[in-house]
Amino acid sequence: QLQLVESGGGLVRPGGSLSLSCAASGLTLDNYGVAWFRQAPGKEREGVSCISRRGDNTNYADSVKGRFTISRDNAKNTVWLQLDSLTPEDTGVYYCAAGYRHTCYSLVSGYFGSWGQGTQVAVSS
Repeated sequence: QLQLVESGGGLVRPGGSLSLSCAASGLTLDNYGVAWFRQAPGKEREGVSCISRRGDNTNYADSVKGRFTISRDNAKNTVWLQLDSLTPEDTGVYYCAAGYRHTCYSLVSGYFGSWGQGTQVAVSS
């Protein structure tokens, strides 16, 4: 079965950057759209970004457009999320999720069947 493991989270000051990785095992990612979700304390989980299985379509939440960049390398079975110009509102647990042949025209969590355990991102001065 497809297994996802996130890494790269940590504590960063406002305006700083982080690079999150989502490494897949068990199956290859070339048939899966992959999304990043986040959940801040006291808030519901929200979609952040998504990249289609071939990387030809990407989708970003309005709150992160221009600051976050999603990318993938199917040969490495890995998806990344580059977080730049971070603010305290970006704090939360970030999860990657994979959906079989997901086109990434939506960021509804129920359409993603495989989830990682999450990695903590904290933005604080």
